[in-house]
Amino acid sequence: MKTGRYNVGAGLLVMAGFMLYGFLLIYLRDFAPDKAAWVASYSEGKHFESRLAHVHGALFSFLNLGLGFVLVRLEQAGDRMRAVAGTLGLVGLLMPAGILGEVYLGLSPIFVLLGAVAMTAAVALTGVLSLKHWAPVAR
Repeated sequence: MKTGRYNVGAGLLVMAGFMLYGFLLIYLRDFAPDKAAWVASYSEGKHFESRLAHVHGALFSFLNLGLGFVLVRLEQAGDRMRAVAGTLGLVGLLMPAGILGEVYLGLSPIFVLLGAVAMTAAVALTGVLSLKHWAPVAR
């Protein structure tokens, strides 16, 4: 069964990526040649957006981990609905990636919006499926 597997794997890998990005943010704050300018712009501009990407990257990675583990338990929900929820969770990772795209590449915020809507839909759909089809743990 692949449903949930990709959410767990992608969640862990994306979380590792955003953890590494956190090290970059620490470098920029404490060790970069222009660290004073970086610290001075703490709550505005690229600095603020970068921190938003870092936080949402970790959050959405964790949400994918949770979705993956829950979707595995929902065997009675049917593969199609679980696949839709899992795919929406993965598409949700566009949000933090989209924020980084805005900061570093000047991309449109459409990816941020698509990712946010997709993750919200994934969590809502998984919640509904959980209420309807939660399978007890076999002992």
